[in-house]
Amino acid sequence: MLPRLIPLLVLPLLHPSAAGWIDPDTPENARTTTPLVVVPAKPPRQKKPRETPDATKTNTTTSTDSSHKRRHREPTSTPTYTPTYLPSVLPSSSPTAEAATPPPRTYHLVFSDEFNTPHRSFADGHDPRWTALEKNDYTNDAQHYYSASNAYTDNEGNLVIQSEAADTVVVGFNDVEQRKEKVTKHFRSAMVQSWNKFCFTGGVLEAEMALPGRSDVGGLWPAFWLLGNLARHTYVGSSEHVWPWSSSTCTSKSSTAQLISACDRVQHYGLHRGTGRGAPEIDIFEVQAGNIKANTGNFLKMPVGQPFMSSSYQVAPGRLPRPGEGWWPAPGQWYDNLTGGVNTSLNIVFYGTYNHFRDDTDPATQDYWSDAISYNRQLNASHFGTFHKYRLEWELPEEANENNNYTRSYGYLRWFLDNEFVLEVKGEGLNATGTGAEITSEPMYLILNTAISSQWVAFKDLISCLSPFAVIEGFPSKCPNMCPCKEYNCHGGFQETCGFSEGFCQMMDASPIEYKINYVRVYQDKNDPKQKVGCSTPERPTRKFIEAHEKKYKLADDLHPLKPIQNGGGPCVATPDVGNANGTANCGGPSRGICQSKPSFTCRCLDGWTGPHCTNPIGFDDIVWDPPETWADFGFSGPSLKVLSGGILTLGVLVVILFMSPFVLKKRRQIMGGWAPVSSAGDYERRVGV
Repeated sequence: MLPRLIPLLVLPLLHPSAAGWIDPDTPENARTTTPLVVVPAKPPRQKKPRETPDATKTNTTTSTDSSHKRRHREPTSTPTYTPTYLPSVLPSSSPTAEAATPPPRTYHLVFSDEFNTPHRSFADGHDPRWTALEKNDYTNDAQHYYSASNAYTDNEGNLVIQSEAADTVVVGFNDVEQRKEKVTKHFRSAMVQSWNKFCFTGGVLEAEMALPGRSDVGGLWPAFWLLGNLARHTYVGSSEHVWPWSSSTCTSKSSTAQLISACDRVQHYGLHRGTGRGAPEIDIFEVQAGNIKANTGNFLKMPVGQPFMSSSYQVAPGRLPRPGEGWWPAPGQWYDNLTGGVNTSLNIVFYGTYNHFRDDTDPATQDYWSDAISYNRQLNASHFGTFHKYRLEWELPEEANENNNYTRSYGYLRWFLDNEFVLEVKGEGLNATGTGAEITSEPMYLILNTAISSQWVAFKDLISCLSPFAVIEGFPSKCPNMCPCKEYNCHGGFQETCGFSEGFCQMMDASPIEYKINYVRVYQDKNDPKQKVGCSTPERPTRKFIEAHEKKYKLADDLHPLKPIQNGGGPCVATPDVGNANGTANCGGPSRGICQSKPSFTCRCLDGWTGPHCTNPIGFDDIVWDPPETWADFGFSGPSLKVLSGGILTLGVLVVILFMSPFVLKKRRQIMGGWAPVSSAGDYERRVGV
């Protein structure tokens, strides 16, 4: 294995201006980070009831009663040299020496995108880090079409995901309904994802963002999240019985409901026997705007209302019994080892989903619950349109071994907003349920998007919200009378506009709706071998499985799920565009690309840059854990240099012979042109007069 890794480890030497996935624009003081402090919210103080004085006791008790006197005791003169089996009654006169505090753990930058280059395109094949989807979204009652042109970088150093009320006619295959259809989507937005490009396992993720829209108007669904590489979001077929499984325990449920379970005893596609696989989901946030305040309306039983961000770990298998939607869990109904921060609340209106798929033949064994372990954090108007920092700390579980003193650890997930603690989910709580769910060790990829869905923002009404089977429905809190709430179009008639939240269409038409991302950075502990960069790692390979099931990860007309990254070749202008010096017409500017006139005016990228117009920084894995196979992997060795050179010489001679043969034959016909063939000896004698 080592000889195959050596040429893959020196890739950075070929690009001195970049180091793997690190953007050279990342400031030096942002190249490392340390864990943040967890400060849980203080529980409300419990007032003790005041006791009514008893006159009889007062009269019978004197001030000299020793039980009411404060006792004063002298400490021992010196502490004992050896520890006692029982603690001493009296304190020592000198404090016990405290153990030295270990230095904080240091995480080093392994991925960054500062988005400082304007006019970047994220269409398929344009960027090594991200892919902006160009497809319809059939998931979660989506009202939008994802357009790659709605994701771009501006002149201020931000990635912009723009949402707009604009029509797109879509003719395609509905992944959910399993049929071809022609539909008109009345909204456009964007999703960028790093699927099968950049993935990481464990570490710290941090980003600075400004949320789109208004804090008091519901309808938009901005999100920043991670998903396991075995599922590609919006490609529904890739997630069936894969999302959001995170279990390596063989159970009767996992054997039938988990596509790749620990019960499997045959190894395929490079997967490991006895290791369950899946695509769990970690939501750094999903944001819901609106004007329903805490302890009112649909949030009557919650101390957090709109606007809020929901941070969650979505995992399967789900636990049973489970609390009803809208109700606080009874003892033993939900997970322990959950800690919330200030201005947070357990999300009691969404505990997860029941998963059933159309092609399943035995729902009793194949259907499964997935859980959303989620807390809501109160937001305010300042989070919309201005930048705030969002952070996730992800510690991986580890089996007992000599490196950890044979102590098993279960891992954790921690969320922060502007360095303030939001939520901690400990693996001990998942392990205690007995379902087999765990903190994930899957390679996870990044997703940034704004959805517009009739499933987000509000609930049917308070009564349904507090029922065990309440579901999210519609833009308004309750669908108005005579309003079908079946189609949503800001530019349509009453039946298409009556279902929106108040002020939504006015907000969409008033100004551009922009979700802005200033930077995205990932850090890892270089001393922790569990933490890795790569979408197909030795512990959790994905490459062969994806290659064997390509149809699930692409559109019908796509040759492959992802196109190769185009390096230059985009059209440019002969005369530099002074007003747009670093634009696409100038190949990103003189430090990134050159507009070459021959054979036509196209861009040629300089070192460290790629994309059609050289506006995208390069990126690559420093170590490729699972490189594609070569002939040598199958035991085939090519010919030696001596044999190869002899073969080339022989081939050259044959080519020369074949090339010269027509000229030789033509010359021979010219020489023999005046001669007649002699058919027999008698004929020869007649011709010469013998």
